[in-house]
Amino acid sequence: MFTSTKAVLLQYLYIGTSDEKTKDANQQLFVSNLFSFIGYSMTFVLAVGAAIRGNALLSISLLVASAIFFFCHHVHRFPKLGDTIAISTRLVLLSLFLLMVFLVHSGGLMNTGPLWIYIVPPVAFFFGGLRKGLINIGIFILIISIILFYPHDILLSATYSFEFKTRLMYSFLTVTLLFGFYEYSRQKSYEFIEELGQKYEQQAMQDPLTKLPNRRGMRVYLDQEYSRSMRSQQPLSVLAVDVDHFKQVNDVFLHDGGDFVLESLSALFIQIIRKQDVVARWGGEEFLFLLPNTDAKDAFILAEKIRKQIENHEIEYQQHAIKITLSIGVNAINTDMNIDHAINIADNLMYEAKKRGRNCTVMCQPDAAHSS
Repeated sequence: MFTSTKAVLLQYLYIGTSDEKTKDANQQLFVSNLFSFIGYSMTFVLAVGAAIRGNALLSISLLVASAIFFFCHHVHRFPKLGDTIAISTRLVLLSLFLLMVFLVHSGGLMNTGPLWIYIVPPVAFFFGGLRKGLINIGIFILIISIILFYPHDILLSATYSFEFKTRLMYSFLTVTLLFGFYEYSRQKSYEFIEELGQKYEQQAMQDPLTKLPNRRGMRVYLDQEYSRSMRSQQPLSVLAVDVDHFKQVNDVFLHDGGDFVLESLSALFIQIIRKQDVVARWGGEEFLFLLPNTDAKDAFILAEKIRKQIENHEIEYQQHAIKITLSIGVNAINTDMNIDHAINIADNLMYEAKKRGRNCTVMCQPDAAHSS
């Protein structure tokens, strides 16, 4: 019985949430629904109590507030109204502020109405954040102060002592400062965690030496471009590129020299390729190029441009000029192959280029192969 009741209640509180919305939006929706549910339930009960005691004005005011809270909860059932989250949160804050102003003005039940104003800071900060929350609370404090301290209590229907008024405002300001500090700390912690998450995500997707995407990072680009290519029927090609005789570089200049060569090559690749192209360090001294909107012929031309520029370039390392050449395999991806198969073909073509003497480009048609 308890489990089924809990499930029904949670389903009720999750009205308006969906997988299409962000986690933060769904969380804000849930809290808004929860606050609206508590709001209209409590204000309705208090309205009934006020009606029984014969306080018609208080009862009507509480019923109006209850109706607004109820609408805020169910407004998400009508997405055609627009941004229902914004509508709900603004109405919740506005109705809460107006209700608190009325309770301070009227005194509520036996002058206990002002004691409800302490729920304003947490609600204002949650729905508005630190900056908007402080602005809204500042306006609320100004209005309440005017009502409480206006000469001769003209704006009050209830009677409060001066000591009660001042202590009410001091304690409210204290609560506001505490919740403001909490909200500030929460935002800073959230920003730190988000920045840390982005940093680790970037590290997981990026090769630390060359700063190019690694296999994992390149997979994101490959999947995106492959899906787009299949939808739009636009050509897509890949280049598998390997540095020739890289072991000799490591043997002569040690691993620091080899790392410098890879960094220098990566910077050159970025300069040579087009804006839409992506190059990744695929492993060791092997690189993978992704060429959107590029057929086999144009991919071969670009591969040759890369190969020749690298061949004619000297990498200066510790007063030594290092000459580098590349073996390149070119493959255009068509609809009858998946992305992994296409990369394997390009890889095999790259090994074919090595068999042909290195420093050459080989594409899927043997007669289109080019060697220096």
